[in-house]
Amino acid sequence: MATPKQFKESVNRLKKTGGFASVNTDNIRWDSGMFEEYYKKKGEVGLGGEEFSKYGDYNISQQGKGMWYRGVLNPNVEKGGEGGCGKLIHWVPNGSKPRYPESISPKILAGYAYSEVKIPDTTVSLNPNGKQTVNLPTWVWLDKVQFKPVKVTASLPGTGLWATTTAKPVGLHLDPGTKDADVSPASGDCAIGEDGRIGSPYVKGSGKKSPPCGVTYRRSTANTGTYQLKATLTWQISWKGSGGTGGTLPDGIFDSAVEVDVQEAQAVNR
Repeated sequence: MATPKQFKESVNRLKKTGGFASVNTDNIRWDSGMFEEYYKKKGEVGLGGEEFSKYGDYNISQQGKGMWYRGVLNPNVEKGGEGGCGKLIHWVPNGSKPRYPESISPKILAGYAYSEVKIPDTTVSLNPNGKQTVNLPTWVWLDKVQFKPVKVTASLPGTGLWATTTAKPVGLHLDPGTKDADVSPASGDCAIGEDGRIGSPYVKGSGKKSPPCGVTYRRSTANTGTYQLKATLTWQISWKGSGGTGGTLPDGIFDSAVEVDVQEAQAVNR
């Protein structure tokens, strides 16, 4: 929340302007007199058995040796949810960790970084691009520039706490939108190839080959309306943080859909 000097200056401003300020996330608000009573005077043991005002005068004598902490609500979480912290503003020396479960940690920072990861849109390329033809494979691919790993780092200044969250694409799943279709591979799961892309663009002469990632429609859409080809890209989420910490977070699942119009093959009889 603040250095000892910043904390003292904040209370002095409150004393001049009047009013109240929050001391935790449970909407408990104090006036300047209450802050002075609790943090300016040298106390022995504060509420909850913690030595909040052990040094007196907002711990000015400890400037540069620690920080004042308080709980804050994540602005991205709806009010009324979990995550409240009833602990009052408290002192934490440098090199020490706050002693309650909700306190900031590399894992919490990793979760915050995760919420700030911006994943590019999942836009698949198709060949043929436009109307598809019954019994002819549609090649599906994603260029590697669309799904490079994405990293976000969150840190708490002055504490040495940090975490970097990495989202790495691991595969694409195809749902043709109808039972009258075959997918390739049969599972519908298209892995990342050695060239760094998912699937492969169609090249001339590959008409009879089965695409590494694609779908073959067996019935036209003339009587049913277009099919919705859904492509679901999975991003694997991991994190590393200060103190040798690290781990995984839930995968990110992102969908996109393409309306597919399938026509009957035309033939000429002689």
